[in-house]
Amino acid sequence: MILPIVAYGDTVLKKKAAPISKQHSNLKELISDMWETMYAAHGVGLAAPQIGESIRLFVVDGSPFANDKSIDNIEQRELKNFKKVFINPEIVSYSGPQEAFNEGCLSIPDIREEVNRLATIEIEYYNEDFERVNAEYSGIASRIIQHEYDHIEGILFTDKLGPLKKKLLKTKLLQISKGKINPDYAMRFPNKNNVR
Repeated sequence: MILPIVAYGDTVLKKKAAPISKQHSNLKELISDMWETMYAAHGVGLAAPQIGESIRLFVVDGSPFANDKSIDNIEQRELKNFKKVFINPEIVSYSGPQEAFNEGCLSIPDIREEVNRLATIEIEYYNEDFERVNAEYSGIASRIIQHEYDHIEGILFTDKLGPLKKKLLKTKLLQISKGKINPDYAMRFPNKNNVR
């Protein structure tokens, strides 16, 4: 089922999400709904807070970057099959150089900005079968994970921008929170009673 994506300004996006157990009700169904919602919105990642659930869960699929000519062939091949579920993840370490990349967010449509992130992460998490995984990711895969991980920590990519950039985006962000935009996917706005 396609769920409405929570828009910028909703308090759920600013909360640190809670861990979940293997017995979490309807977990498989929730994960399935998140995949469907993410694909309907043409995203590469979706965190549970973005559908109004303040839990430590996100899904990612880097395959849309597999044909991106601006990244090398090895990374393109890795991204082709980079589809994962992260439950109760914890980033253990960050390393490598700072890299800038133009990021966007399904909760903040029509805004894209350069965000600096460290290139490599080590992360521990449970997969959809609640098996414990420890893995290292670099490049675009690392960036996608970091973006979604920020969501479960109550951080948005706009929080990582400098003061001048934030000031320039203030009006646009207010318009989003009021629902004065026309996204091509279902959204729920904090300062409006309806879903579009």
